[in-house]
Amino acid sequence: MITITDLLNNIKSYNPDELEIIKKAYDYADYMHKGQTRQSGEPYISHPLNVAYILSEMHADKDTICAALLHDTLEDTKATKEEIADLFNKDVANLVDGVTKISKMNFSSKTEQSLANTRKIILSITDDVRIIIIKLADRLHNMRTLAFKSEFKQKENALETLDIFTPLAYLIGAYRIKSELEDLSLRYLYPDEYKKLEDMMNRLNEDSNACLKEVLTNIEEILNNNEIPHEIKVRTKNIYGIYKKLKEGHRLSDIHDLLSLKIMVDEIKNCYITLGLIHSKYHPVNDKFKDYICSPKTNLYRSLHTTVFGPNDRLVQTQIRTFDMDKIASFGLTAYWDINKGLARSKMQEDLKNKFQFFKSLSEINIMFKDNAEFVTQVKNELFKDIIYVYIKGGKMGIPKGSNIIDLACYLDIEKILVGAKVNDEVVSLDYILKNNDRVVTMIDDLSYGNRKNWVDMANTGYAKRKIKGN
Repeated sequence: MITITDLLNNIKSYNPDELEIIKKAYDYADYMHKGQTRQSGEPYISHPLNVAYILSEMHADKDTICAALLHDTLEDTKATKEEIADLFNKDVANLVDGVTKISKMNFSSKTEQSLANTRKIILSITDDVRIIIIKLADRLHNMRTLAFKSEFKQKENALETLDIFTPLAYLIGAYRIKSELEDLSLRYLYPDEYKKLEDMMNRLNEDSNACLKEVLTNIEEILNNNEIPHEIKVRTKNIYGIYKKLKEGHRLSDIHDLLSLKIMVDEIKNCYITLGLIHSKYHPVNDKFKDYICSPKTNLYRSLHTTVFGPNDRLVQTQIRTFDMDKIASFGLTAYWDINKGLARSKMQEDLKNKFQFFKSLSEINIMFKDNAEFVTQVKNELFKDIIYVYIKGGKMGIPKGSNIIDLACYLDIEKILVGAKVNDEVVSLDYILKNNDRVVTMIDDLSYGNRKNWVDMANTGYAKRKIKGN
């Protein structure tokens, strides 16, 4: 059971100057929640304390930790936003307000309230991404303690988690939270399938242990001989990821990254040197190589992936990245608390606006769709869809699954001068649905510059439809 001492010790390890204000937030929350209990029978304060502890594991700043401790006070106690601002500061008050659900008094039905709150959660990214991060930590602890809910509530929460919270975690690159939320959701939605896959992974771990250990030892020796600072860990694919692949029709033998070696080195140059050294020892599977350093994923994930033939021709995937890239790969934007100490909040918002593809689309969807149901539906269809990656001039680009040539042209801002395209060296129609790893050459003609409103119905993404209508 997590205690306030555990939380303070965690924070002391990375920012000892913040202990006093955090203890003050805990004491205030403890006082306001006095007499309230969770369905487990525990004092209610145990929940915000655990949420704050989860965030402290990410080295969250003091305002985020304080807001986590206070996050249910506006909704469940007599606390006011003004009082929180006076006792702490305006940022803490705004974070708590951002996490707080809109009162049911404002709506005629539970569905309307739910849609409005979902919209509020999603749009909080544009104001302060820390609101989303607190909500993710809140949801994670609630999912960890879901056993105390009724079976109906368990399934309802699990479905909502997969529907809203795991896509949000993916968008900001918080893979570790995303993976745990997915597995917890699957455990409650399909317990038999979850148990079967869990047993299978346990057997695979045992069966692969000797192979992975041999490859790890050999790579360690190679890197030590070449004086490359490094750390190597075994990475196991999450159970929901395997479940999803199998549901898509893949065989277990097709999933080459069930077990991987995660290799962290000190600088980008050594990522590529390490790749060459591994290939000099183990033969690579050519079509399994991916360079996400040169062409990062849409949520800033960067790494080199290569699958090689290990002992007895067993396939072993290795992921090679710098230590900072590994923090981003595990925690996404939350890693900025470690990487950009003191400037994390402003850097988070700056990079969201300038580097994350979904940000501009989200703002446009918000303007276009005043109705909450339409807004949520559009976000799910456009931003929460799986991403595919295509090769274009200048590198690799991520676009929503189901996009065609017209959609791609709109993302590239060349829809007014597009006249055709080749995919994998063959001319295709403009409504060709792009597939993962397609090589695309767009054909443009400045003299054909003009209105393309007749393409609205041909486009598949909401972003492209809006862009063409606005031209």
